[in-house]
Amino acid sequence: MSSQVFVAAPAGPDEEEEYPNSVLGKAQLIFGAFESGAVQLRLTELSRRSGVPKASAYRLAQELVQWGLLERKGDSYQLGMRMFELGQRVPVSAVLRRVARPLLTDLFAATRATIHLAVLDRGHVLYVEKVAGEANVNTHSRVGGRLPAACTATGKALLANLPDLEERLRRLARIGLPHLTPHTVASVADLRRQLAAVRERGYAIEKQEVLLGFGSIAVPVVAADGTVLASVSAAAPLSRLVAKRLLPGLFAAADGISRAVAREC
Repeated sequence: MSSQVFVAAPAGPDEEEEYPNSVLGKAQLIFGAFESGAVQLRLTELSRRSGVPKASAYRLAQELVQWGLLERKGDSYQLGMRMFELGQRVPVSAVLRRVARPLLTDLFAATRATIHLAVLDRGHVLYVEKVAGEANVNTHSRVGGRLPAACTATGKALLANLPDLEERLRRLARIGLPHLTPHTVASVADLRRQLAAVRERGYAIEKQEVLLGFGSIAVPVVAADGTVLASVSAAAPLSRLVAKRLLPGLFAAADGISRAVAREC
C-alpha cells in the first residue's frame, strides 16, 4: 500500500520559483528572513535577507508591527507574540507537539540522544519539537527551524514515503542538492539509492551529512490509514550512534505518537 506524507505548509512556490510581487509575497519574504535563526534584525539586514527593497521592507514592517506579527526592539525587529499565538493553533503543532512531548522526553531519558520530531515542508524538514539536555551541542536544529530534507535522517524518512518521490527527485536534480559538509549526499542518484534502502529497512540514517562528528537515525510516524504524519529521530556523536540501541525506542515512540494522534482526531 502506498503511503502519503503529511506536509506542514499549504501548497506554495517551490524553491526554484520566485515569490509573487505582491504584498503577501513580500510579507512572506520578510518572515522568511528570520528562518536562519536570527532573533532580531535591523532594517538593512531585514531588507538584505528578504530581498525586499528597504523602503518597502520598512512600510511592511511597520504594518506588521501594528498587527502584532512583528515587534520593534530599539532599531531592530523580531517576530511578535501574535505569531507565536497563531502558531500554537496550527494543527501540526497543536496536536503533534502536545501528544509527542511526553514520549520524546521518555526517549531522551532512555537514550540521552537529542530527540527531534519533524514534518516535511516542501524541500525541507520543519522541526516541531526537540528534546535535548544541557550538554546538547547539536545547535544545527531548533524548534521552528528547517534543514534540507535530503541530508537529514528525519527528511530521508519522510522523502522515502512520498507518492510523488520521482517528481521531487527531478526537481532536486534541477535546483541541485545542498552541501552542508563534505559527507552530505552528493547526487540525486545516490539519494535515490539511500531512499530505496530506507523504504526496505523502515528507518533512515545519516552520518556527518549535517554536522561533522554527529549522525542521526529516524523512523516515520505512520497513521492507521498509511499517512506518514512526521518522523522522529535521535541524534548523537558517531561513537554513540548505535542502531540496535536506538531503534527500539524510536519505533516505540513513533507508534505511541501515531496512536495518540488517532485518539485526538
